[in-house]
Amino acid sequence: MNDMSNPPVTVEVPHNLSAEAGVLGAILYDNNAFQRVAEFLRPTDFYSIPHQEIYEVCSNMIQSGRVADGITLREHFEKADKLQEIGGASYLAELLDSAAFGPEVTDYAHMIRDFAMRRELIDIGATVQQRAFKPGPDEGGDRQLELAERQLFDLADRGSSSRGFHSFSAALKESLQMAEAAYQRDGKIAGVAAHLDALDEKLGGFHKSDLVILAGRPSMGKTTLATNIAFNAANACKREVQEDGSKKTVDGAVVAFFSLEMSCEQLATRIIAERTGINAHRIRQGDLDKHDFEKIRQATEELQNLPLYIDDQGGISVSQLSARARRLKRTVGLDMIVIDYLQLLTSTLGKSSDSRVQEITQITMALKALAKDLNVPVIALSQLSRAVEQREDKRPQLSDLRESGSIEQDADVVMFVYRESYYLERTEPQAGGDDPQSAEKWTKWRQRMDEVYGTAEVIIGKQRHGPIGRVTLAFDANTTRFGNLDRAPADDDYE
Repeated sequence: MNDMSNPPVTVEVPHNLSAEAGVLGAILYDNNAFQRVAEFLRPTDFYSIPHQEIYEVCSNMIQSGRVADGITLREHFEKADKLQEIGGASYLAELLDSAAFGPEVTDYAHMIRDFAMRRELIDIGATVQQRAFKPGPDEGGDRQLELAERQLFDLADRGSSSRGFHSFSAALKESLQMAEAAYQRDGKIAGVAAHLDALDEKLGGFHKSDLVILAGRPSMGKTTLATNIAFNAANACKREVQEDGSKKTVDGAVVAFFSLEMSCEQLATRIIAERTGINAHRIRQGDLDKHDFEKIRQATEELQNLPLYIDDQGGISVSQLSARARRLKRTVGLDMIVIDYLQLLTSTLGKSSDSRVQEITQITMALKALAKDLNVPVIALSQLSRAVEQREDKRPQLSDLRESGSIEQDADVVMFVYRESYYLERTEPQAGGDDPQSAEKWTKWRQRMDEVYGTAEVIIGKQRHGPIGRVTLAFDANTTRFGNLDRAPADDDYE
């Protein structure tokens, strides 16, 4: 039975009509006031619908070089037959009387924006509740969480999007701080170090806001290299607690690894193999003795607190990836993102009306925007076209990138993994018995195999802020590990 003595209480949503009138009056009094608030204040931020319309008309007039005052607004609304809807000419006069002055204008505008954001939060909460009570088709719990997160992050982006101009002195200060950090750090690395000396020397580490493409043909080791980089960065991670209680990374990185092809268990097995020196296949098959198992147990204990977070859900969209990365940065922290691999992502708009090239363009643009927004390096693995296999020299080049136009354009760094030994193994000539030519051919092949066995090249085909060229690393296929070479072949620098 309903209790009629306690009717439901109507709660008024956050707003302040006096502040809205103060800002509008200031703009009508002096159009220069509009320039102080236009960067962050939108018409829909006003609670009053007449105020929304007045602000929008003022905005259009001022941006087209016209004067927005009581006279011009009255003429506009009379022509549109909307003068009475906004309160009449008398209300425009009242707004002028309510005008705020000086710093009050921006203070009131921020107040209006704050109330608008709080109203949007209320609307999002109501939508989430309604969707939870009456879900639509294909709106399970996970899907509803994703939709709610997306709405919240969109709102957060709008609230923080007005970064605006930086003075050149401020830009110089940031540049000096980066150089100082590199000078004080071992190895003179400005970005997140891969702990592969030749690669770090060429790149200077992986830099904040950069989109790095790591590409290669199947079996070249691109996933292995990405896993090694992610592990090395996370293993070197050092964080300091700041005065406000937050944590700041001073070395290494908190890493998010999006594995769209391999499971988290497979990635963990690779890392354990690399740390213990035990063949990854033997670990998966359980072909271990007591000593092996003890090494694995010890490595597991050492690595259990590693700040490496793996998301192995396949088929996610770039917007889902962005939402999850933002959540990790907000809850734990985030200094580097690795994605294996680019072509397994889907765009926000899907494939219904766009070609795959257009879809990849949307994905690479979104990843570059994510790198800048979160201020972290994003390393995305990419496939190469089969054109590589048709050439005698199978070293990859930029044109071999699938859907290469957008990938090459949006990336700050493009790297290729190339193992000559992989191709040589498959072209062993016949020894030829007593045939001198066959014997000589096989001998040359054997000599070349000895030279390149256990090595891999990383070819830097594009680097926006540094040299391109090749570096040579050690590669152990048994433990899926890249490392530093004891012997260092001359690396190439070229324009």
